[in-house]
Amino acid sequence: MSETYLAYDYPALSVFWSMLVFFLWIMWFVLLFRVVMDIFRDDSLGGLAKAAWLVCVVVLPFLGVFVYLIARGKGMGRREVEQARAQQNALDSYIRETARGGTSSADELARLSEMKARGDITEEEFRKAKDMVFAAHGPSTGASGGTGPESTGSGRSGTVSSTTPH
Repeated sequence: MSETYLAYDYPALSVFWSMLVFFLWIMWFVLLFRVVMDIFRDDSLGGLAKAAWLVCVVVLPFLGVFVYLIARGKGMGRREVEQARAQQNALDSYIRETARGGTSSADELARLSEMKARGDITEEEFRKAKDMVFAAHGPSTGASGGTGPESTGSGRSGTVSSTTPH
């Protein structure tokens, strides 16, 4: 009984050609799926045109894909770039928003001080809001949590706070 080795029955050139055909087959499916995705992504095509291109690509896949690439290949590349830019812009804005992390206690105190200077809130409302800001953020702005002057830069509030009981 003689043993047969696969390496002798399948020479190196045949392995190369088999790998090439397999690689081209995979590339073909990638191209086919990209074309189908582009058909659905394109907003300039109406529903009937999308259906016609899809039928053409599915019924006659090789001819349909090649005709689509010739007719609409430049737009396909442009839509791909636009989608990549939109995704990058969305990622950048998300990173900026996350890095910013909301308003700081100094921003909130400045906003409260402006509201008090315009007369939108009273001294008591300002003090309560300021205490809430310090409770939420902590005294990271250098203020002493309600024991110092009640406003940032307003000399008038220092006289008002001295007459109000603590």
